[in-house]
Amino acid sequence: MGFLRFGVDDLAQLRFAISPLGETVAALRAVADPGGHALHLPWIKRMVTVRHHESLIKNLAVLEAAVPAPRCPLAEIEEELAAFTGPPELADAVLDWWHAGVRPYWARIRALLEADVAYRTRQLAEDGIQEVLTRLHPATLDWSGGRLGSRDLPNGELPLDGGGLTLAPSAFSVRCALLHARPGAQPCVVYPARAVGTLWECRESTGEGLARLLGRSRAGLLTRTGTPSTTTTLAARTGLTPGAVSQHLSVLKDAGLVTAHRYRREVYYRASDLGLALLESAGGS
Repeated sequence: MGFLRFGVDDLAQLRFAISPLGETVAALRAVADPGGHALHLPWIKRMVTVRHHESLIKNLAVLEAAVPAPRCPLAEIEEELAAFTGPPELADAVLDWWHAGVRPYWARIRALLEADVAYRTRQLAEDGIQEVLTRLHPATLDWSGGRLGSRDLPNGELPLDGGGLTLAPSAFSVRCALLHARPGAQPCVVYPARAVGTLWECRESTGEGLARLLGRSRAGLLTRTGTPSTTTTLAARTGLTPGAVSQHLSVLKDAGLVTAHRYRREVYYRASDLGLALLESAGGS
């Protein structure tokens, strides 16, 4: 049983991050153990013809130990690979695997992870940090007496000493893991994200009534804003150009069907209560 010991300063330094490199390596684990990752079988079956992962699977332990703790929700895989401590040829192979096996699906994977972070931050605002930590993954994580404990963490107690902690949701991880920080960075707990079972669902139907009301493109966009999504993400998922997506979202926003909020360099769109009610009544959610 392992524990992370929190102080007041550590709680003030808690943050969330999304790691494309961490997800790329975790995806290899899913391919190597399909029986333990049944929710990803639709994707795993598509990976049968992808050959970039074969040598990497043989070096999974080395790869997992070399993944740096993520620092922010907006990191690019090239940035994270710059801090990768494994052999250079493995880094090149990871990048090939990313482009072949993960990058084509990254928009939907990232949308799922962003939705998890959005859920946790709303939970923080409504219920406080203790509730967030208690419910991160109730099956494997436990918060008690200022300590976050798990059988998945290394044995013993690690005091955070005021440096805080990063929490990173993962679509492919089925257990929690601790990524030790390099000097000047926070350690990171990777935990399984919510709603992974929806990741590979096909949701093409928007309902004919909703399509006639809004137009098929706007109806399709509305159905995809149940979780916070950027213009770029929505363009990748719908096949529309970013400019067209932006115009349609502007109309939906003016109609009160979506809301928008900015985080750093990006704007996230989410269906409003009115938009969700419309989707529910139309049978398109």
